[in-house]
Amino acid sequence: MTKLYINPLPVRIWHWVNALGFVLLIATGLQLRYTGAVQVLEFKTAVQVHNWIGFVLIANFFIWLGFYLFTDKIKVYHPELSPAKHFKQTFRQMQFYGYGIFRGDPNPHQVSAYRKFNPLQSVMYQIVMMLVVPLQFYTGVLLWDVARFSAQVQMLGGLRVVDTLHVLCFIFFSGFIIVHVYLCTLGHTPLAHFKAMFTGYEDVDEEGEPAAGH
Repeated sequence: MTKLYINPLPVRIWHWVNALGFVLLIATGLQLRYTGAVQVLEFKTAVQVHNWIGFVLIANFFIWLGFYLFTDKIKVYHPELSPAKHFKQTFRQMQFYGYGIFRGDPNPHQVSAYRKFNPLQSVMYQIVMMLVVPLQFYTGVLLWDVARFSAQVQMLGGLRVVDTLHVLCFIFFSGFIIVHVYLCTLGHTPLAHFKAMFTGYEDVDEEGEPAAGH
């Protein structure tokens, strides 16, 4: 077992700001959606907290985007593989998560500083970060001030459509966080991957394979 530095400090800061922010958005969002059933803060306070955290995360998103667009770390999202080979490796990774990990099979992905994501993660994270996250933020901004953005709300089909899209993204992220936390427990110890996001160093074997399925 050796240590490999794969999580630079800017990524770690962004990650924990994002994680805490989305948990708070979900908590306050539940209260706003189910007023009376969920009571954490006063309604007005919950609205203000929800809105401000949303704007913080929008700024955090553009920091993340700038970091990856203007550094060579963008390579972690775009492995140098042909589409056919990428699809094949993605399928192998799905097989590993589906049953191989339960049989003790080795992880087919070899970790390096520029390939910290396996092919399945690379595809999923790009969909999440470049499609679902912007959609969540965009619909959130429209709902923040419906009067100001009434033209765009109507263009999308009305308030009900915008609200539905926002809630669907909320449901997606709620499930995503649960799955993400589960996968993070699949290291050689349950806290190994969590520790890596604090220290920056991932424990890998001599061939670059992580000690588990994350």
